Amino acid sequence: MKQHLNDAQMQAILHQKGPMLVLAGPGSGKTLVITKRIERLITYGKVDPSNILVITFTRAAAKEMKERFCSVMPAEGQRVTFGTFHAVFFMILKYAYRMEASNIIREEERMQLIRDMICSMRLDYEDETELIQNLLSEISFIKNGRIDLKHYYPICCSQDIFVHVFREYESVLRRRRKIDFDDMLVYTYELFSARSDILSAWQKKFRYLLVDEFQDVNQIQYDIVRMLCGKEQNLFAVGDDDQSIYRFRGAKPEIMLHMPKDFSDAQVVNLSYNYRCPVDVTRLSSHIISYNKERFPKQMQAVSRISSSITAELFETQGKEYEAVIDRIRERGSPYKQTAVLFRTNTQAGALMEQLMAYDIPFTAKDNIPNLYEHWIAKDFFAYIRIAEGSRKRRDFLMIMNRPKRYLSRESLEGEDISFTAWQAFYAEQPWIEARIEKLAEDLLAIRRMRPFAAINYIRRGVGYDDFLKEYAGYKKIEPDGLLEKADALQESSREFASFAEWSAHIKRYQKELEEVYKREGNREDAVTLATFHSAKGLEFDTVHIIDANEGITPYKKAVLPADMEEERRMFYVALTRAKQELHLYASKKIHNHEAEVSRFLIEGREYLPGMDVCC
Repeated sequence: MKQHLNDAQMQAILHQKGPMLVLAGPGSGKTLVITKRIERLITYGKVDPSNILVITFTRAAAKEMKERFCSVMPAEGQRVTFGTFHAVFFMILKYAYRMEASNIIREEERMQLIRDMICSMRLDYEDETELIQNLLSEISFIKNGRIDLKHYYPICCSQDIFVHVFREYESVLRRRRKIDFDDMLVYTYELFSARSDILSAWQKKFRYLLVDEFQDVNQIQYDIVRMLCGKEQNLFAVGDDDQSIYRFRGAKPEIMLHMPKDFSDAQVVNLSYNYRCPVDVTRLSSHIISYNKERFPKQMQAVSRISSSITAELFETQGKEYEAVIDRIRERGSPYKQTAVLFRTNTQAGALMEQLMAYDIPFTAKDNIPNLYEHWIAKDFFAYIRIAEGSRKRRDFLMIMNRPKRYLSRESLEGEDISFTAWQAFYAEQPWIEARIEKLAEDLLAIRRMRPFAAINYIRRGVGYDDFLKEYAGYKKIEPDGLLEKADALQESSREFASFAEWSAHIKRYQKELEEVYKREGNREDAVTLATFHSAKGLEFDTVHIIDANEGITPYKKAVLPADMEEERRMFYVALTRAKQELHLYASKKIHNHEAEVSRFLIEGREYLPGMDVCC
């Protein structure tokens, strides 16, 4: 056993009883440590395999862990319980309440439930799917954090609306005898709190708990784990507080940081050797993450003495930046399947995907990448353009006639085909409104003569669409920046096209190819991986490209509080440490024609980045 293990790994594996926290940095061999410890508990500790519970965060991780252990101890492996938090807790609920899989509400049912609710409430919204997802996300956040509804202030809507939606959602689930995935945790916590006899039975069943990715536990998961540990406290928690990046789901590094206080006899072991990353990537990432204050002090060391080809480049525009990414990928320094392009948010990938398609470079997306051309702002722009080109469809006029506000009524649009003459005649006794219709007609005539880029610019600034977006943001109590950025991205996407017909044809090709990409998802053996920092966690690649390393993107513009900024730095750390051989970092001086600053994370690491002393 010892020949392939370092001293810290051996210390963790040899641990027999009581609580232990294993700080397992990137590429430190944590899966090996967990499987070897289970093997030792059974072989030398004479622990009954059925008394061991191994909890992971994904089914894939549970499956891999079980397969690796069963390859060593096949018979015993079938008796050890491997599972996700949800799978394990649902198993407990099945025994207590005789629940079945049919009691779990399907995701499409949840979506429809909220859709029906907001429809009956006649809420004002632009993107229905976005509102539904935000509501469900905040409902989940409350349950996972065990937050009192009275003390919660929602982000996506007013408090009154959210409280109504939450209570109605819970009421419908109860009436239908359904639970969602968060209820598996809530019901288990309530069961153990109310029934000490049932809790005691499960404590006797699972005398040894091993929890992987411990930094990702939320409050209710941690509370249930503490209950299950009982008096013996045989908790073996493995994780890395520097990779805690799911605060939006209720996970926070403070839980892991406080564990040694909650378990006063806990031993702490630091797996400080990185077997994945080259030495320069390890030094860079360790230096940057050291700027965080709320963390266990540690310094990762690379086992490999080989330096990677780290590059850090600053480009004049985002377009030039993406061209450089494409050029480097086409050089095929690594196979496509060993190449990843990582980014902070899923909205960044659209323009790059268009270029990958243009060069016929196969790719697979780990996230649901929103189609920019299906956003409601894009639909407004397209409606303006269609009318400018001669459309007289009522539905097109309805979309834009009060964007910006012109105080035009729906009733003024008579029939399915609109005549400007008849429209103006409707307001014959209100000449100020009649004048606005005349101004709109003049604007549309001007738009018709323009190239797409100039037309979008005119709609935004000449017609006043940007003013509408700002007014809309104020009404919705949201920051206008996100909406204006969508408009910026759409305008930028139109830059190279000479006519609306060319741009429209490009959009149709892109949407068709995008559908084909998602149809082939998972069937491409050799494809570049596109992923957010969140989705890249747990993965590794020979070559990693990190795009848009600019302030406002990474770190994200909404990260204002110190805790939020530390989370952003942890995300960047996760992205850096996916690289096994090459790491390429990119930033731009201008994004969507606006001046942009280099990310503070590159500035923090500039002494380890070739050329960044000039860029910064």
